[in-house]
Amino acid sequence: MTIDYSPMTNIDRTLAPDFKAIDNITLLRPQSQQLDNGCKIFCFNSGGQELVRIEWIFGNLRFNPAKPMLNMATNTMLTEGTSTLNAAQIADKIDFYGAFLQVEYGYENSTVTLYSLNKHLHHTLPVIFDLLTNSTFPEKELETFKRNQQQKLQVSLQKNDFIARRDFNKAVYGDTIYGLGATPDNYKSLQRDDLVAHYKEMYQPANCTIIIAGKVEADALSLISDTFDKNWLNGPVAANTTQPELTPATDLFYFTEKPEALQSAIRMGIPTINRNHADFQPMQVLNTVLGGYFGSRLMANIREDKGYTYGIGSGLSSLKQGGAFFIATEVGADVCKSAVEEIEKELNLLKTELIPDEELDLVRNYMLGSLLGSLENVFSHADKFKSIYFAGLDYDYYDRYAATVKNTTSQQLLDLANKYFDFDSFYKVIVGKY
Repeated sequence: MTIDYSPMTNIDRTLAPDFKAIDNITLLRPQSQQLDNGCKIFCFNSGGQELVRIEWIFGNLRFNPAKPMLNMATNTMLTEGTSTLNAAQIADKIDFYGAFLQVEYGYENSTVTLYSLNKHLHHTLPVIFDLLTNSTFPEKELETFKRNQQQKLQVSLQKNDFIARRDFNKAVYGDTIYGLGATPDNYKSLQRDDLVAHYKEMYQPANCTIIIAGKVEADALSLISDTFDKNWLNGPVAANTTQPELTPATDLFYFTEKPEALQSAIRMGIPTINRNHADFQPMQVLNTVLGGYFGSRLMANIREDKGYTYGIGSGLSSLKQGGAFFIATEVGADVCKSAVEEIEKELNLLKTELIPDEELDLVRNYMLGSLLGSLENVFSHADKFKSIYFAGLDYDYYDRYAATVKNTTSQQLLDLANKYFDFDSFYKVIVGKY
């Protein structure tokens, strides 16, 4: 038998495949309800598997500089024991039913997440209810937590990029929850009574949003609503989730010298707008051109051409009270100054030269394709909802996003670069050699 290995068609591999335009992106929208105790529920019902993801999302309490670790420590220790179950028993109950439980701390919200088969919800939901109403923060577990966190911090403080990120956040966000750089003493000073008081104020139904995604049938939704309504009561003090105003530092340059360093960490940027601002979406386009994907200008110059780094990128962070634009990389210590000069050069090019149509088309397709590709399942749709809901936005945000990506011109991007990219006003943090 003869096998023909010749290609079926003649393909010119020197030409990139044609782009296929994305006309519209449709997002799933949730059903919503509010329980009598003030807890809000959003439900995304989709999928063929008998699986649900349930998130209990709580607004973090107002940042207290005298006790800066309370939000993080309280949420992290939720699974360390209740009045009826110790940490091992909690884990065993969840594992026995093939479920998965995790707690996550963020700057603005803290989350308890449960993945469970529908048929086992009547076993797994009571465990979550116990965590949210009866956690005890055992003294022994607290001491272990404090010791482990101090050890992790000591390891992290040996890493230049970790120090650079801390110093940058402190400079840009000031003495707030966003600018916090934990110290060993911050962990040492944690007291069980403070965690208990924090827990009672924060983990109340009126401060909770439940987001359910998966195959959510009527009986499952009814079980969730019943479990977290009548028997879950608010305390006498409402959760204070306001946060101090952001006050950036006056100094713009921060250098931590490490004479033996082989690499220097660079982090630079400015306080700027959040996703509620009209410029935010076109700024996302500009950021992508500069350093928001692998084919970006910073990557092409500083990695591919100069070989100064394995990776460099830029980004926009969006917070309730503002945000930041930042550039981050680690480069060879001997080329740190040159890398900074090249970054400045790329920023100035965006302020003086129009982005070619071919490059902008590539970025447009990348951004729309990334959004479409990120919607792989019902959980992804729920995540997109969280981004707008907690920012006080609606679904027209994503309609405007697609239109902005498609229609923003090179001239508009040049104007934005001149508006926001004043290199002399950037906060610059370098750890290593310079």
